[in-house]
Amino acid sequence: MTEIIDRPVNGHALPTVSLLKPRYSVVPEQPAVTESVTKSETGPEAVDRDDNPLADWLTLPDMPVLPVWARTPALLKANTTALGRLCWWHTRFHSIRVPKYAVKTVWLTARGFYRATKGLWPTLSAQDHTAAVKALRAQVKVKPEDVDLAVRLQAAHAARTQTRRWRFGAAAVGVAAAALGFYLAPPLLLTGMTGAVVTPLAYLGRGKDAQLLDHAAPPLRVDMSAQQLNDALRASGLLKSGKGDDEGPKVSCVMGPVRDGRGWAVVFDLPKGGGKTAADVLAKRTTIAAELGVDEIQVVMSRVRAAQGGNASRVSMWVADDDPYLADPVPSPLAKLERFSIWDPIPFGHDARGNRIAVPVVWQSMFFGGLPRRGKTFTQRLMTAAGLLDPFVRHYLADFKGGQDWMQMRQVAHRLVLGAEDDAIEAFKAMLAEMLTEMERRFAILRELPTSICPEGKLTPEIVTRYNMPFIFFTVDELQECFIAVSDEKERKQIIDDMARIARRGPAAGFVSNYASQRPDAESVPTKLREIITIRACTQVTDQTSSDMVLGKGKASMGADASVLSEDHKGVVVLVTGPASFATVKNDLLTTAEFNALCAKGRALRKEVGQLTGDAAGDVVTEAAEHAHRIPPVLSDVLEAMRHAPRMFTRDLLQRLVVMDEDTYGDWDAEKLAKELEGAGVKRSSKQVKIEGTNGAGYQRRDIEGALPFTEQPR
Repeated sequence: MTEIIDRPVNGHALPTVSLLKPRYSVVPEQPAVTESVTKSETGPEAVDRDDNPLADWLTLPDMPVLPVWARTPALLKANTTALGRLCWWHTRFHSIRVPKYAVKTVWLTARGFYRATKGLWPTLSAQDHTAAVKALRAQVKVKPEDVDLAVRLQAAHAARTQTRRWRFGAAAVGVAAAALGFYLAPPLLLTGMTGAVVTPLAYLGRGKDAQLLDHAAPPLRVDMSAQQLNDALRASGLLKSGKGDDEGPKVSCVMGPVRDGRGWAVVFDLPKGGGKTAADVLAKRTTIAAELGVDEIQVVMSRVRAAQGGNASRVSMWVADDDPYLADPVPSPLAKLERFSIWDPIPFGHDARGNRIAVPVVWQSMFFGGLPRRGKTFTQRLMTAAGLLDPFVRHYLADFKGGQDWMQMRQVAHRLVLGAEDDAIEAFKAMLAEMLTEMERRFAILRELPTSICPEGKLTPEIVTRYNMPFIFFTVDELQECFIAVSDEKERKQIIDDMARIARRGPAAGFVSNYASQRPDAESVPTKLREIITIRACTQVTDQTSSDMVLGKGKASMGADASVLSEDHKGVVVLVTGPASFATVKNDLLTTAEFNALCAKGRALRKEVGQLTGDAAGDVVTEAAEHAHRIPPVLSDVLEAMRHAPRMFTRDLLQRLVVMDEDTYGDWDAEKLAKELEGAGVKRSSKQVKIEGTNGAGYQRRDIEGALPFTEQPR
């Protein structure tokens, strides 16, 4: 279900080799009917005939023609980025050594000048003539009376002297001309001339013990070779050990190991006869990581299925240089969109290799679990945020925590439940009953529609607009608080049955369930409800058992293990979208301020198309704000606390205000609350309220609403 942009089989396009038939179709020869039948009438000649010299070449399978690092756009981009980072590293490495290189250049130039002078001296001093002079001089010593030898010696000596004069003269003229040229040259030309002189001299002055540039070798945090891979697999018990000098069986590397972005990529087949499969490799992820000297979060492994040219023993592995999930989060593209279609996959985040992960939610249900304060609510809100930008999505939301995370959904939500008090639980049960009634109404309509309009018995874009059946986004946060608050077992079972029914049957009618819980055990979130969820995401948990409770039984052994995440992995989830489809994802960041802005944008979109309904249409606080009236914060907060109750005792109201915003209301008492509300314009019709036969100090909701300054009554 996860959509990974432009990367087949973990980024590596693998050739599919057919062992049963050649790549090209073979057309058999037609039998000759008469001798007059021509060769052209019998059809084309088969390429695999024994007498065809090109048969072997023509029937070869289609092998990749591009190098491994450039077989997909994503892989080409990743390696180009890696090359850019390498060049930038070299640039910084050598830049800070420029003063050192300047000194070395002067020294190498002087050394080169000395070597050049030493090399040119025999020529300048006419050493070629000196040899002749010395030979003749030796002969004259033996035969001093030989006049001819004496004449020849004088001639040779004169020739050497003359040669030295013009050679030294030419050298002097050249040096003088160069000096004059340097003196008269403009700065730019002077720089070029200096480089033209210094470069060859410095090059001549280099040696094994004297190089201009320091050796720059960027340190690899992780190194990997086929031998290291075999050793790691053998230590993990996945390869048999050999005897004596024989190392034993080895894996067959289909690709790599090669550098791939910020890590190493390899695709390998386990040897036959060992009785090990790709599933066994995935189960040994932690051990393999330890043998490679990395953390298990840096090892990304998956099976290569037959559709991508794989088999039951083929594994794709990517080993990151460092933790790929500690980078700063990427801002969600939803924050800048004006509109979004829920029919499209929702931008969710990026995997370890930087691939964009998008999650389709149509016909699906979702469950988010994990420890608190790991970004679970932020992750869940990404899905809801996409629904805000589609005016044909109707939101039903229950936040049993009752804090500020979902407060601004009051601008959009058809039904909104905040808190886990008794009145909130009753409102939630009424919400479930309303959704079940709507679901059955929709199915009744879909059954009557002709197949030309409803070919699969499901919603279509045409049905959504034509029959006013917007998608229903059913979001529940802190689900465990609901089941904890409901003490009656029969009532609790009814709630579970209703939610399971919506998650099981609702998708075909346009219902998208979006549940989240901190405690995904059998008591807080029953198995009956969890097991029918199709898309699951888990933040950090304490152990593999807890991970499997969220992601599904046996997922940890397949590699989908959220227990490997650490406290630093905020906003990182293990996402499971199918029986064998999962990925560890760094979520996009959508801040609370951006989410609140999307709520306002979603309200405007729904007003334009007449889809603002339910609680949102009658929200008095939002209505007053839209008419440019300033609403005191205490008024809006009290109204939210009393959302499901026409009256409330003061002590209960204070408790709910503390749950909503402890920093503001943590030290408030009844006297301060009364003073602040009076200052906001609240006129109490009575200081006593009666709830279930009990009288006590409290407030009427209508008195709070009466303090809102309207120029126009809300709908």
